[in-house]
Amino acid sequence: MKEGEEAKTSVLSDYVVVKALENGVTVIGLTRGQETKFAHTEKLDDGEVWIAQFTEHTSAIKVRGASEIHTKHGMLFSGRGRNEKG
Repeated sequence: MKEGEEAKTSVLSDYVVVKALENGVTVIGLTRGQETKFAHTEKLDDGEVWIAQFTEHTSAIKVRGASEIHTKHGMLFSGRGRNEKG
């Protein structure tokens, strides 16, 4: 294995799982590089799951709406969670 390949492989193997908790949750993939651009957009309805992987081109994922987000670091909620009122 060449120098630096191990770190690159580790980053590229990271997955994110987004489970929509309402209709219309948006998952947006953002590119790497000097300028951050939108690479892909996906709309999810309540209960749908999106599994995404970071790549050489995708460095960030933005989630709009109420959802559960699962990573190797744990789970978090975006938007207004089901246990919140208002």
